[in-house]
Amino acid sequence: MKPFDLRLAGREALVCASSNGLGKACASALAMAGARVTINGRDEQRLLAARAEIEELSGESVRAVVGDVTTQAGRAEILRACPEPDILVNNAAGPPPGDFESWGEAEWMAAVGANMISPIQMIRATAPTMRRKGWGRVVNITSGSVKAPLPLLGLSNGARSGLTGFVAGIARELAASGVTINNLLPGNFATDRLRSYAAALAKRDGVSFEEAWRRLEEANPAKRIGDPQEFGSICAFVCSEHAAYINGQNLLIDGGAYPGVF
Repeated sequence: MKPFDLRLAGREALVCASSNGLGKACASALAMAGARVTINGRDEQRLLAARAEIEELSGESVRAVVGDVTTQAGRAEILRACPEPDILVNNAAGPPPGDFESWGEAEWMAAVGANMISPIQMIRATAPTMRRKGWGRVVNITSGSVKAPLPLLGLSNGARSGLTGFVAGIARELAASGVTINNLLPGNFATDRLRSYAAALAKRDGVSFEEAWRRLEEANPAKRIGDPQEFGSICAFVCSEHAAYINGQNLLIDGGAYPGVF
C-alpha cells in the first residue's frame, strides 16, 4: 500500500516549544511527512534529545534552537534560525492550574503574554512572507478548555480564548493569499501538562495521583487518554496541501469528551 502523501516535502516548518509533549509530536509528524523542521525549547539537553529522537524516526535532519518563545529575545533567536517558514506551529506551556482568587495581575499578564501575545507576534512576523509566497499554514495549539472551560484552568481559559478571537478575524483576511490559520484544541493527552493537572485534581479531591488519572480516563467516552502522536498526525494533515480549504477553525481533538454540538 502506498503511503498517503501530505505533499509537504521540502516545506520549512517551525514548531515552537517542541522539545516535549504535543509540540514534539507535531514536529515528529511534520518531519516524517518530509518537511524541513526547526524545533525549539528552553532546556538544551531536552531539546537535543528531542532532535535526536525525531531524526531517528523520520530520517530527516532537524534544526534545534534554544530559546523561550514567550519572550521577545527568544522569538528573535528562533526567527533568526528560521526566518521564512512555510508552516508555523505556535505552542507554549500553559499557565499553572489553581484557584482564581490567588491570581493577581502578574499571573494574568504572564498567562496572556505566553498564550496570546506570543503566538500573535509569531504570526505577525511570519504571515507577510507566507502571503507573498502564496502559501502558508499556521496552527495554534490551544486547549479544549476554549470550548469547555475548566475551573482550575482559568488562566488558560482566558488567555487562549483571546487568541481564538484574534484568529477568527485574521484567518479570513489571509485566506485569499493561500494562507490558512487554524487552532487545534487538545483534550486530555498523555503529557506533562496533563500530569500537572491530574496532580492538582488529586490534591483538591484528596485522592492519589493514580486515582485522579484513572478518573480522567473513565470520564472520556474512549475510556483512555490520548496519545500525543495522534495529535501530531492531525497537525500534519492540517498543514498539508489537502487541508487548503480548512481555515479559521477550532478543531477539537478530545476523544468525544465535549458534550455539545457546536
